[in-house]
Amino acid sequence: MVSTASSLVPLIGVVEIARLVIADGPLDSRRVWWVVAAIGGGLVVRVTFMMAGGWLSHHADIRLASALKRQLVTKLGRLPLGYFTRASSGAVKKAVNDDVQTLHHLVAHAVLEVTGAITVPVVILAYLIVVDWVMALITVVPLVLGAVGYALAMRGSEQMFMRYDAATRELGASTVEFVNGISVVKAFGRVGVAHRQFNSAADEFSTFYSTWMRMSQRGMLIMELATSPVTTLVTVGVAGLALTQAGQLTLPDLVAFLVLGLGITAPITVLGYSAQALREASQAARRVLDFVDEPELPLAHEAPALVGEQPTVTLDNVGFRYQSTAPRALAEVNLTLRPGTVTAIVGPSGSGKSTLAALLARFGDPETGAVRIDGIDVRELPESVLYQKVSLVFQDPLLQRTTVRDNIRLARPDADDAEVRAAADTAQLGTRIAEMPAGLDTVVGTDLRLSGGEAQRVAIARAVMADTPILVLDEATASADPESEAQIQQALTGLLRGKTVVVIAHRLSTIRHADQIVVLDHGRIAEIGTHDELVDTGGAYAALWEDEQRQERQGNRG
Repeated sequence: MVSTASSLVPLIGVVEIARLVIADGPLDSRRVWWVVAAIGGGLVVRVTFMMAGGWLSHHADIRLASALKRQLVTKLGRLPLGYFTRASSGAVKKAVNDDVQTLHHLVAHAVLEVTGAITVPVVILAYLIVVDWVMALITVVPLVLGAVGYALAMRGSEQMFMRYDAATRELGASTVEFVNGISVVKAFGRVGVAHRQFNSAADEFSTFYSTWMRMSQRGMLIMELATSPVTTLVTVGVAGLALTQAGQLTLPDLVAFLVLGLGITAPITVLGYSAQALREASQAARRVLDFVDEPELPLAHEAPALVGEQPTVTLDNVGFRYQSTAPRALAEVNLTLRPGTVTAIVGPSGSGKSTLAALLARFGDPETGAVRIDGIDVRELPESVLYQKVSLVFQDPLLQRTTVRDNIRLARPDADDAEVRAAADTAQLGTRIAEMPAGLDTVVGTDLRLSGGEAQRVAIARAVMADTPILVLDEATASADPESEAQIQQALTGLLRGKTVVVIAHRLSTIRHADQIVVLDHGRIAEIGTHDELVDTGGAYAALWEDEQRQERQGNRG
């Protein structure tokens, strides 16, 4: 406010100098120099406070954005699985990244801009009222017309803004999904279809936005014309000359209105556009707060008892659904995973295999029943304890854009190079690392792009490094070619010794020697037994096995 008010000192100074020059009699040069000094002082104050305000607001913005992004990323890790089935990737990106960026204008610019847009007209109007209240009222006529135009432009804006937010979320989700799925789309020759779907979302947004702009353009045109400098000068000039000729206004006072009148309407245009930015920032803040208010998985802070080095895992009447209105993904699942055994989970797509694996690592909580490790409900275990006991190797391992070393020692950042190389050797990755441009210092995604099989073996090396007694493998070889699959299987052999292992199986031939095989169907356990027992039973597993063998025979003949 001080910076804004001081910016008017030069203008008022010019008016006062004009008074002195036009006044009858000799020019009071001493007083002129005092006014010039005041103008200089006002400029110094203006620059000083403007720089200080800008630095403080941007510093606050950087701190807020940094704190918010850390909080939101932490929040993502605590949300249950149901949130990610309900929210699109575009909505998540908008809340975590775009909306935080939108708040930048609110914190770093809007406060200063709005303060200036309000302070300048108020101070000028107060000064002009003192000079001549009649002329001051005439000077604000363009301002009133501009306000009318703005009101016309904003009719129905609340509903339109809601539609705008929904349209941008939909377009963002379409963009993310198109980019993420481009390799699959191209592989199946469906680029044209994917393009049409994306273009359809873009066209819908464009049509909506164009319609909205046509609806508001008349009001915006009135506002722009009314608050333009030309309109203000014409209004003040014509009315001022008429009052001057009538003897109701002096020439120096007319100069004051001509010079300062522009300062009343010009900031209002800024205020109008700032209002839009403030509204967007307000909506962004609301979405961020809604995201922060999403229910989290409750965290335990104290371990009720120590989990043994070779724990037993039990699923006790477990039921789970992703949303309250959705059908159950798992129902009445009772299962025991004993130390040193391999349990394979098989079943058709959508039968609940990956959901079961996710509950073992507490990516979600059962709606009914409980998952227990050595008799302790996983909901009662702090994360620091739980993930010392459970690790996962996913079907699509996510590698960070950092060195191979840091990717492998993700679970143990303090591990030395000898331990990292030992884990890499166990994962059948040692030879490949030796061939890389910078060895362990090679940056994944920058210096080198790893194949799917190589990325999977990095994930296995992570699990070796974590050395947890419970290991969940979610279709770890599903997307690997035969050569990579053989190397992954060899790597897994070294990883599985002595652990409680759950394997989500893609190919039944890879789990023939599992200690027990669990067949899921529509979220329920249909069969449990060894490979030979289930084949002899002639049930669901036998049908799956026969189907796989038939496909292999056809492939060999082809």
